[in-house]
Amino acid sequence: MRGLRVSDFDFELPTELIAQEPAAQRGQSRMLVMDRASGAARDGWFSEFPALLRAGDVLVLNDSRVIPARLYARRSGVRPQQTPTGLVEVLLTEPAGECQWRALVKPGRKIGIGEQLFFSTPEGETVLTATVEERGEFGERTLRFEPVTDFFAALERVGHIPLPPYIRRNDAAEDRQRYQTVFATEPGSVAAPTAGLHFTQEILQAIEDAGVEIARVTLHVGLGTFAPLRVEKVADVRLHRERYSVPAVTADAVNRARAQGHRVVAVGTTAVRTLEAAAQAPDGLLHAGSGSTEIFIAPGFHFRIVDALLTNFHLPQSSLLMLVSAFAGREHVLAAYRHAIERRYRFFSYGDCMFLG
Repeated sequence: MRGLRVSDFDFELPTELIAQEPAAQRGQSRMLVMDRASGAARDGWFSEFPALLRAGDVLVLNDSRVIPARLYARRSGVRPQQTPTGLVEVLLTEPAGECQWRALVKPGRKIGIGEQLFFSTPEGETVLTATVEERGEFGERTLRFEPVTDFFAALERVGHIPLPPYIRRNDAAEDRQRYQTVFATEPGSVAAPTAGLHFTQEILQAIEDAGVEIARVTLHVGLGTFAPLRVEKVADVRLHRERYSVPAVTADAVNRARAQGHRVVAVGTTAVRTLEAAAQAPDGLLHAGSGSTEIFIAPGFHFRIVDALLTNFHLPQSSLLMLVSAFAGREHVLAAYRHAIERRYRFFSYGDCMFLG
């Protein structure tokens, strides 16, 4: 990555290609199929994805579940309201300890240390209460919530699905289901691992029927997914830490497949980061365990585990675009993006996908 600049990963995207809604039905997206070695690409549909896999491959999914992390709070002395208008917006980004969460707060300047925030249902029932304990930059705060029996159940009552900032609408009831993979089981993400949004249970069954083993990892997607890179040189990029877990059964499946000459196919950049972060020991094997990672993958990175990748289209000048470029070559990827724009593919979280094999 020496000498590369963040601006080397820029491209112009017409605003109308940013998908504001999911496809009419899950699994009906378009898919750009690209040979990572040559850069040759062709247009396809996600429905053909199972046919691109081979018996003996291991397909790795991220089973993190998106939580309703966008909340609206009233401050001390303010009466409950029926709508979010005029309330304090709180976006939970990651846990910071028992009953503690880091969050982005708007308007941040008005919310000081020691202030209490109350989170209520539309009917006015207060479900969660938090106290501001620390201030950070760019509106960041650390909140301590009063203990409740089931915190995530409380979030389901008062929280909103945290749609990305480029989706310029309020979340709707449909997003509770569509901005969530069908295999999500582990709550903790504040953004969806979007490559997984294309799968249906029927497609997963077809993949297994073809002799492909499906394995799971967990990486809870945090603020770093949307945070702009505030440096000019790629070598200076630093990412937020994100929590991950690799089960022993997944490590065994992946290591066995590699030993037998089969491919490891990652679904999404979060799966890539998890697999490569857990394989940094000198033996090059995937190791089971849990932890946190700030691994940054850019051109020049040596991939130890991943052989093929299904991914959505990513933002210009983003760390995710750099990861895909590391995997398939910057020029190849940017050429594929130009092709996708010319062919009017839909971009970003609710958009189409590409397969790099």
